Amino acid sequence: MKLPDARVAQSAGAPLRALFTNSDFLNLWIAGLVTFGVRWIETIAIGVFVYQQQGSAFLVASMMLLRLLPMALLGAFLGVWAERIERRTALVLVLSSSFATSLALGLLALAGALEIWHLAVACFINGLGWAADNPVRRMMMGQVVGADRMSTAMSIDVGTNNASRMLGPILGGMLLASAGIEGVFLFTALLYLVAIATSLRLTYRNEAQATTGESVLSRVAASISLVISDRRLSGIMIITLIYNIFAWPATSMVPVIGLDRLLLGPEGVGLLASMDGIGALLGAFSIALCARADRYWPFYIGGVISYCGLMALFALAPHPLLAGLALMLAGWGGSGFSIMQTTLVFLATPPEMRSRVLGLLSVCIGAGPIGFLHLGLMAELIGSHYAVALSGCEGLLVLWLTRRWWRRDS
Repeated sequence: MKLPDARVAQSAGAPLRALFTNSDFLNLWIAGLVTFGVRWIETIAIGVFVYQQQGSAFLVASMMLLRLLPMALLGAFLGVWAERIERRTALVLVLSSSFATSLALGLLALAGALEIWHLAVACFINGLGWAADNPVRRMMMGQVVGADRMSTAMSIDVGTNNASRMLGPILGGMLLASAGIEGVFLFTALLYLVAIATSLRLTYRNEAQATTGESVLSRVAASISLVISDRRLSGIMIITLIYNIFAWPATSMVPVIGLDRLLLGPEGVGLLASMDGIGALLGAFSIALCARADRYWPFYIGGVISYCGLMALFALAPHPLLAGLALMLAGWGGSGFSIMQTTLVFLATPPEMRSRVLGLLSVCIGAGPIGFLHLGLMAELIGSHYAVALSGCEGLLVLWLTRRWWRRDS
């Protein structure tokens, strides 16, 4: 077993680029880069494909809902499971299942047999990998770099996610237009092979916690009790719920608004969706350079406020340029939330409970299906752009109403 403390000592106080001299951090970062990229390539391609086939904004939102559902249903249990297994093995298993799913979809599309229900099942399976990312890959990242470097590591990791949000939708739209849906999935299957190969190169190993006779449910209950009793953790979970119910679901309507309201084609929709990622990438770099511990919480809260307000502006924008600018600024502000979410949980939780509490964080993220269902139904009734604007305003209202539970006096 490779001890993370030695690596922490070597990298403490080193400049930002020193993290990339840590081979295990680099391998984990590459695995994240690939999976983030695949997620956004497939999200935009599936969204456009489903809407062109069925003409239903509700079905488009449902595809993203199914990616998030495993977090809500299984996130807490995945956190406990991650304590009982060697994490590199877990990461390889997760990536392998996603590879098999993308390959199967590509082959079905080539045979002309791809159905909407195939995409729905695949979204759910890949959602399992998304749910496992916090208690597996990001937990490993924190152990490799240490608590003192966690914020910087998360800035880089979230910045990578945001870069993929910038390039992934563009690539997804281009692939869909030029190679069809089969080309999209065969390409993403190849990318998953790269992530699997990178994960196999990890030298870090954790020791799985010994079985103590404590049941899975009792371990989950202990983590819930810790969150309820700790104001910092309960505040993080409340804010995460608000963001994932009222703010994040708006991203599923970008293809619909781009096609119907702004009259864009697949390439244009991909470019529009990338604006969120461009802003978020810039925000991640800004935070990596200026983040201090006393700014973590303001970045977290401010990210939710700005994202809700600016997504409402995006939805009502009458021109693609204004809509793209609103998306870019939303991404910039929202990067603060994305970076600090895992960082704050990691720093506020005792080491022996981190995996379990990160699993609970995945559950709160997994509350997104409530928001996607809410948004999808509103979109069917009043139109996608009005639904997104109303959801953003609802998020700001709920944030204000719950301020007594998350507000910091300092």
